[in-house]
Amino acid sequence: MKLCPDRRMSIRMIAETVNADKETVRKNLHDKLNMKKVCAKFVPKTFTPDQKLVRQQICSDFLERLDEDSELMENIITCDETWIFQHDVETKRQSMHWKTPASPRMKKAKMSKSKFKAMLIVFFDINGIVMTEWSPEVLTTLRERVRKKRPELWKNKSWILHQNNAPGHNALSVKRYLAARGTPVLEHAPYSPDLPPCDFFLFPKIKSASKGTGSSQWKR
Repeated sequence: MKLCPDRRMSIRMIAETVNADKETVRKNLHDKLNMKKVCAKFVPKTFTPDQKLVRQQICSDFLERLDEDSELMENIITCDETWIFQHDVETKRQSMHWKTPASPRMKKAKMSKSKFKAMLIVFFDINGIVMTEWSPEVLTTLRERVRKKRPELWKNKSWILHQNNAPGHNALSVKRYLAARGTPVLEHAPYSPDLPPCDFFLFPKIKSASKGTGSSQWKR
């Protein structure tokens, strides 16, 4: 039995196409061909050929710079931002519990829209957190914080700012501000959340701890 190119066809559609009953088609698929129907694997982004080329070039350039300057990683200050919400309802993971076949399953109401939210921006380097800020207008504050917390990098003008490709980071006003003050920026590969990894090690812990917390705690 040979399948048609459309792998999304149902057993019923295949049976109608090959003029066979559904049980025969099912046995052929599962028992003889050892096939099962699964959902498409989710990936953050499917790259275009141009995006793949840019990603390769950026990574190659960075590796070359790293070979020339072994201390390059110590000069990079990267950042990421996230929205912090106030939710009184537990997350799905927080509501997990052990149960026996006889015990009833707990109920959890649908999460309502948060009454309060604030944008948290975190700047950090290889040595730790440089600055946290709740306002998107942070570049002036960041420069002052680098001067105080990383005096050697400030004195040598060797610190490099690394941002992702969010629209706010690529705004013309931001680029002009950084260029006017001689702040070098490390180029970010397209759709690469693994490079500023706050989404993996920092933000989930902050959001988990803030669930159900009164909004007044997060306001200035």
